[in-house]
Amino acid sequence: MSKPKKSPIKRRAIHEAVEAGLERRRRRDRRLRRLGLAAILLGLGFLAFMFASIAVLGYGAFWQTRIQLEIHLDAGEIDPEGTRDPTRLAQADYPGLIKRALRERFPQVRKRRLKRQLYKLVSSGAAWELRNEVLANPALVGSRQKMWITADDDVDLWFKHPDLKEYRLSEAQQAWLRDLEQKGQMRKFFNTAFFRHGDSREPEQAGILGALTGSLYAILVTLGLSLPLGIAAAIYLEEFAPRNRWTDFIEVNINNLAAVPSIVFGLLGLAVFINILGMPRSAPLVGGLVLTLMTLPTLIIAGRAALKSVPPSIREAALGIGASRMQTVFHHVLPLAMPGMLTGTIIGMAQALGETAPLLMIGMVAFIVDVPQGMLDPATVLPVQIYLWADSPERAFLEKTAAAILVLLAFLVLMNLAAIWLRRKFEKKW
Repeated sequence: MSKPKKSPIKRRAIHEAVEAGLERRRRRDRRLRRLGLAAILLGLGFLAFMFASIAVLGYGAFWQTRIQLEIHLDAGEIDPEGTRDPTRLAQADYPGLIKRALRERFPQVRKRRLKRQLYKLVSSGAAWELRNEVLANPALVGSRQKMWITADDDVDLWFKHPDLKEYRLSEAQQAWLRDLEQKGQMRKFFNTAFFRHGDSREPEQAGILGALTGSLYAILVTLGLSLPLGIAAAIYLEEFAPRNRWTDFIEVNINNLAAVPSIVFGLLGLAVFINILGMPRSAPLVGGLVLTLMTLPTLIIAGRAALKSVPPSIREAALGIGASRMQTVFHHVLPLAMPGMLTGTIIGMAQALGETAPLLMIGMVAFIVDVPQGMLDPATVLPVQIYLWADSPERAFLEKTAAAILVLLAFLVLMNLAAIWLRRKFEKKW
């Protein structure tokens, strides 16, 4: 018995209803795509604004203002005996030579109060720079040399930011600086001291070398401990551990540790490594141990995910030709999973490089001037150095803070690019 045919009117109504439903679905899809695109563009816009604001503020820190002075390196004051002994040369009155050069450059300054203001135009570290020049070239003694001397931080701000409304410079000091500028005796040079010096109370002398060295030592300790331990733990849990309640308990705790706030690891390091084991405070070794505890769960999880991504057919083929379980894992599975493990390791190291809270708990917030020479020397790290500079009252440290953030971001971007490169170069397509 044949089915009754639907009338053309009913078929048309059904077709129109289906088309209307499809159109509503398409509109929702288009709306969702637009919202997703708008969210991505908004996030990129905020990120670009943040980077641009930091770059604009920190760009000036990569340049340093210097003043040209004609300095008479009087042999009678520097080396009266004429022996050119480095010990004798190092003990000369270099601040006095710079003050004399300033008085010769501005002979009209005679009052004691104005002389004190005149001497403040140059950095307190300029005498050390002059001393190092003489020690490097003793033949300069007895001659007159035109030298570029580092200016004070207030002079640096005045020269680099003429639009500022307030300066900590008197009218007389600004008049002297305008005279120097008009005669080409004040210029900006690339600030090599920012990369060659440690921290300092004077903004024009402060650098990031000590913090970079401390970060390097701490990351080396973290990498040397977390990489082998993380890979070994991931291999055992994924390939050899029996499936029972104990391994489930361990897996749950590893996942929970990955979500624990980093400051908790700092408290653990303070209690165990410093209070119980008696390790030195502010040492990169202790910082590396704390960062190892923090990054180890992340590395284990990434390592297990990389091992799971290897197809089971690789294991079955190796076992089928007579390889042992150990040979299968280390000769076939691990080489294929290693790119993913290295990617997770680099991302974990990037996370550790940007951490501040756990290192504050173990004393790496101390003011460290000297560059650490070993892993047991007192040191700080770059994020903590940024924190210290951001809390300084001098406005010149704002530029230093932004410049240090740019350096830290550059390291983080390079580490993430390295992770992406390793992934694409060694990853196998199945």
